[in-house]
Amino acid sequence: MAIQQLTVFLENKQGKLAEITRLLAKNGIDLRALSIADTAEFGILRLIVSNTEKAKQILAADGTLVQITEVVGVRLSDRPGELADVLSALDEKQINVEYLYAFLTRSENSAYVVLRVADNAAAEETLKKSGFRLVGAEDIVS
Repeated sequence: MAIQQLTVFLENKQGKLAEITRLLAKNGIDLRALSIADTAEFGILRLIVSNTEKAKQILAADGTLVQITEVVGVRLSDRPGELADVLSALDEKQINVEYLYAFLTRSENSAYVVLRVADNAAAEETLKKSGFRLVGAEDIVS
């Protein structure tokens, strides 16, 4: 049930992020979630979009360094400690979380968290057994 995420490497300069988002919009790609981290020289933009393959082709054709990464999605209830419970379940099985980002859903009482882990299958099994609801691309992109 892994979700395909685009990882885009871009120059850390004014206008580059706007350029990328305009290019995707112009080609009918809907952004569903994103996260950006920066260093002195470049940024790492992580995106979940309506059409991952098409977006990758568009960005690559424009000369942008882009790759597809599989991540795990989990639906969280809107209550204190829910994320801590997810992370604790993974920690108990010694599954390292490399990064994560969260975003709201259209549902009033939940959010999604996207996790990049070393072993997606082990993380998914652990989270299911711990009672958490995994989400797929169809849940996020629809």
